[in-house]
Amino acid sequence: MIGLDTNVLARYYVDDAADAEAGRQRQAARRLIDAGRPLMVSKSVILELEWILRGYYRFSQPEVASVLRHLLALAHVTVEDREVVDQALSNCDAGIDFADALHHASYRSCASVATFDDRRFARRAGKLGMTPAVVVVK
Repeated sequence: MIGLDTNVLARYYVDDAADAEAGRQRQAARRLIDAGRPLMVSKSVILELEWILRGYYRFSQPEVASVLRHLLALAHVTVEDREVVDQALSNCDAGIDFADALHHASYRSCASVATFDDRRFARRAGKLGMTPAVVVVK
């Protein structure tokens, strides 16, 4: 099994035509991922990939979700805590920031999730009835 770094996945999913090196790396990423060999992707790589796609490449939330769902659908790719990532994507579709959604899904066995400043997340999670509850600590 081969573990994939974020940059390999970014090159696989992003056609950065302005960068010649990126084009060569994209071909290599496609050969590696499309070969069907057993691969693994960690949750932290998924989180970083979402951040790069959204923050650097300016993908919209639906575009990011489409990339992540494609990755999850690849039968030869093992995703760490796949069910947590699936839940995070569902909560993201409902309007929760992906990072918050991933953290929340990872805390599913906790009584609550505590935050100091993220009132928007707490309000949205409450409106959606997400459990565990997100609590703003004062």
